[in-house]
Amino acid sequence: MRVLHIITGLKAGGAEQQLRQLLRHLPPEAECDVVTLTSPGLVADGLRADGVRVRHLGMSGNRDLRALPRLVRLIRAGGYDLVHTHLYRACLYGRIAARLAGVRAVVASEHSLNDAEMEGRRRTAGVRALYLLGERLGRVTVAVSPTVAEDLRAWGVPRSRIRVIPVGFDPALFRFDEVRRKTARNFYGLPEDAYVVGGVGRLIPGKRFEVLVRTLPHLPAGARLLLAGDGPEKEALWRTARELGVADRVVMTGERPYVPDPGDDAPGMPDLMSAMDVLAAPSAMETYGMAVVEALAAGLPVLYTAAPAVSDLPADAVPTAWHVPCSAEQYGRELLRLYAAHPGERTVPDVVQRNSIQNIARQTMDLYAAVLSDAPLEVRPR
Repeated sequence: MRVLHIITGLKAGGAEQQLRQLLRHLPPEAECDVVTLTSPGLVADGLRADGVRVRHLGMSGNRDLRALPRLVRLIRAGGYDLVHTHLYRACLYGRIAARLAGVRAVVASEHSLNDAEMEGRRRTAGVRALYLLGERLGRVTVAVSPTVAEDLRAWGVPRSRIRVIPVGFDPALFRFDEVRRKTARNFYGLPEDAYVVGGVGRLIPGKRFEVLVRTLPHLPAGARLLLAGDGPEKEALWRTARELGVADRVVMTGERPYVPDPGDDAPGMPDLMSAMDVLAAPSAMETYGMAVVEALAAGLPVLYTAAPAVSDLPADAVPTAWHVPCSAEQYGRELLRLYAAHPGERTVPDVVQRNSIQNIARQTMDLYAAVLSDAPLEVRPR
C-alpha cells in the first residue's frame, strides 16, 4: 500500500509532530511518502532522519495555483494507492490533485477547526464554501476529537463522512525521568529547586502566553517560566517580560522535536516536560490540546482554558487537570494554589493510554483498508 501524506508545512506544530509519530508506528505494508506545500522545518528534518522521503512543493502562498499541476504530476509519478491530507490548505489542494491524478481513495485529517478560525483563517462564508467543495472530493474526514466532529457536522459535512480518531503519541516517551529533569534544567540554567511553569506551543497571539508572563511578578521569586515553541510573538513576549522586570525568569527554548536528531544536544520535548512542575495552557481556542495530554503522561498537573482532549472526557477521568478562565489573575491564583500544595508523586491518569500512538496507528490502518476496499465506512463519531 503506497500512501502519500500531504501537509501544509512541517514546522514543529501539533499536527506536524503527530504526522511524524504516526509514520513511525504504521506497519511496513504502509509505504509512506510526505509532501509539504510550504515551510519544511524541524519535523521535515526528523522525518528524513526516520527514513521517510519528504518533498517540498515550494508553494509561495494560498493562491499559488502553479502548485496544483506540480502536485498532480507528483501523485501520478508516485503510483500512490491512497492520499492522506492534513491541514486546510493541504486538504483543499491535495484532494483536488488526488482526484485529477486518478486517486479516489482520499482521507483528510482535520486538526484546526474551531469556533472562530480554521488554520488561522477566520471562518468566513468563502472559507466554508472552499472547504466543503474540497471535502466532497475525499472519502472521509478524520476529526481529532468529538468537539471537532460536531463542528464539522455543524459546518455541513455529513455525519456519515466523519471518523473520530484522536491525536496519538507515545506515552512511554513522556514518562517522568529524574535524570532528564536535571539534564534539561542544567541545559537552560534553571535552578534545581525552582518552581517551573511550562507552556508548549507556537508563539502566536491565539496561544495567549502573555498571560503566563504576566503571572510571574505575582509568583514566588523562585518561579520560572519555560516556553517551548517559536513564532512571531517571541519578541512581544520578551518585551512584556522586560517591562515587568521578569525577563531573567523566562526561558524560551524555540521549537523542540519529540526526539532530537543526532548532533542536536538540546533537550527534546519529553525532557522539557520532565523539567516542568506544572503545564499551563491559556489558549482560549484549541481543537485538541495535545500538549495537555503529553503533560498528563509526564505526571504533571495541568491548568487549561481550552482542551477538548480533556473537556470531552468524563469529569472524573483526569483529576489532575483544572479548567481556568483565560486571565493572568485566574492563572496566577491557580499556580499559587499548586505551588502551596507542593509537588507530590507524579501520577499518570489511565485515560492517557487512549492516545497511545500504537492504538491510533491501528485505527488509521483500519480506515485505510476500508477506504481502499470501497467498503461502507460506518464512520459515526464516537
